[in-house]
Amino acid sequence: MSDNLRNFQSIYSHGFIRVGTATPRLRISEPRFNSVETLRLAHEAHAQHLGLVVFPELGLSGYSNDDLFFQDALLDEVEREIGKIVKSSQELFPVIIVGAPLRVDGRLFNVAVTIHKGKVLGLVPKSYLPNYREFYERRQFTPGNYAQSEWIQFAGQEVPFGTDIVYQASDYKDFVLHTEVCEDLWVPIPPSSFAAMAGATVLINLSASNITISKSDYRHSLCRTHSQRCMAAYLYSAAGSGESTTDLAWDGHAMIYENGELLAESGRFTGVEELVCVDVDLERLRQERMRTGTFSDCAAEFSEKLKSFRRVNFCLGSPSAKNISLQREVSRFPFVPSDNEKLYEQCYEAYNIQVHGLQQRLESSGLKKIVIGVSGGLDSTHALLVAVKTFDRLGLPRSNILAYTLPGFATSDLTKNNAWKLMAELGVSAKEVSIGPSSMQTLSDIEHPFSEGVKDYDITFENVQAGARTALLFRLANHNEALVLGTGDLSELALGWCTYGVGDHMSHYNVNCSVPKTLIQHLIRWVISTSHFGEKADAVLEEILNTTISPELVPGENDDSTQSTEEYIGPYELQDFNLFYVSRYSLKPSKVAFLALHAWGDLARGVWPEGIVGGERHEYDLGTIKKWLNLFLFRFFQTSQFKRSAVPNGPKVGSGGSLSPRGDWRAPSDSSANVWLAELEENVPEKL
Repeated sequence: MSDNLRNFQSIYSHGFIRVGTATPRLRISEPRFNSVETLRLAHEAHAQHLGLVVFPELGLSGYSNDDLFFQDALLDEVEREIGKIVKSSQELFPVIIVGAPLRVDGRLFNVAVTIHKGKVLGLVPKSYLPNYREFYERRQFTPGNYAQSEWIQFAGQEVPFGTDIVYQASDYKDFVLHTEVCEDLWVPIPPSSFAAMAGATVLINLSASNITISKSDYRHSLCRTHSQRCMAAYLYSAAGSGESTTDLAWDGHAMIYENGELLAESGRFTGVEELVCVDVDLERLRQERMRTGTFSDCAAEFSEKLKSFRRVNFCLGSPSAKNISLQREVSRFPFVPSDNEKLYEQCYEAYNIQVHGLQQRLESSGLKKIVIGVSGGLDSTHALLVAVKTFDRLGLPRSNILAYTLPGFATSDLTKNNAWKLMAELGVSAKEVSIGPSSMQTLSDIEHPFSEGVKDYDITFENVQAGARTALLFRLANHNEALVLGTGDLSELALGWCTYGVGDHMSHYNVNCSVPKTLIQHLIRWVISTSHFGEKADAVLEEILNTTISPELVPGENDDSTQSTEEYIGPYELQDFNLFYVSRYSLKPSKVAFLALHAWGDLARGVWPEGIVGGERHEYDLGTIKKWLNLFLFRFFQTSQFKRSAVPNGPKVGSGGSLSPRGDWRAPSDSSANVWLAELEENVPEKL
């Protein structure tokens, strides 16, 4: 077995770095005690395979020393204890960043000290010193940009000193660090903004922010927005128990954000030490920056300043364990928020985006009617719900919605009855037209064996039916001066699960084109939960949700058997997961499989939306994940792009993206899937 396969279970094989914020116990002006507590948490970080651990501002001396900072006895002791930490770090895996008061060029600076494997990598002084309200830092400290020396002798080493330092791991190309201190984040342009544009992916803030009412909310706002704007991870570690409460109080607040998402947070007012750790996805951050051209455009505006950053290279090395499981939540449904409140809000927005899109198209075209095929399945059901709400808003009668159920050779009584019940409850114009005769005529014209009584259910047999339905809908639209409303969803476009041209691929306007199957299920549940159309309609919608997803093109062996889409192209819940990470973040197949295993496998930490979502809970082993990902990659990259290159208009709904060539996805129709299939085969084992 190759090293790649052997290390498949380690986060460090997939572009993740485990990072942590530490809030140790502290005693004011007792550096020896503080260094012991710092090292204790550093050893714990090592045991948990962290690549980085960050401690609070001035944590070796305490922040609230006031004029005691001028005492040489205290400052000498701080330097001795830093030396002990440096020596002890030789046997530790993580980069350790501590806060200390240091004398440089006859001045006193508030410094972030970065240590790794027996070396001091760099010393970064605090740039902005608050001198307002309760803060008087300029009384003791000098702003970082006043520094004169770029290199100093410290802890027996020649060490870079200044605010222009970033740290680059030579063995983890995306692991680039920058440190700033407390107030540096609170100014209009934090120093880390420039560091991020210079390539830093992990931004670190050593803080000793005191607590007042509502201040924690503001900290969250700062860290969330800054991490999102910089497309970076942001680690914030604040002082806690032990600081002097002469006039202030301290809550020990620490948090870790990644591109606007809160990954982990410490307790507050706990009175005990705490190590908060989580895995940061560095590859994903790099991908976001590479994809977002304006990030580079902004960096170009400050090119001279960015060139002035000094890069300190270091080798992180390898953790002591081979298999290190992912320590962060992975949503099983990345297109669907796990939080009930956010889920409700997203469903509301998605539904109204679809309604608004259709409303605008009808108003601009001057058409007063639509034609829609209603199968009794998820997609056509949701499209019909959107249409009804649109006509209500336009003040048009629901009877102007010309809904047709179009039974074919394999249509079940269940779906046809559900279609009829739904159309009746919604009060639209409902009719039934069998596509059997026209399909049989076409099969006979092309001399297909089925027309002679042979049970040959090939792709031609299936596509003749899909084509007959769409051709009929377009002619009905011509006849009634109406617009054909498409129903196919994003998941089907991704997998090419639609009949090209005059099949279900085509329409005049498609409200579902950027909505994945999993989200459509939840949108229908949201409609039920809000009782938009009454209890009787809700009951029909529940029946539709509980029906097997099927194209109903091939007759079963008996009346009760149903052709299952998911048996052929894989579970939609898994394929939507693959779609999200392949199209939205361009992740390698091996990483997608790794994430899927943590979301869907036996050891899954995956988040399952509750409340209005409902549904069955499934698990998939690695072999099953690999099987369906293999199929997804082949269909997505090699066989389906020509269909996506000619999709009808429709609104983009979610930040997960669309596959329209006029929007998020542009790709050649003649591409090969070999690169992705090979990466999957080489780096993902069949089983653990």
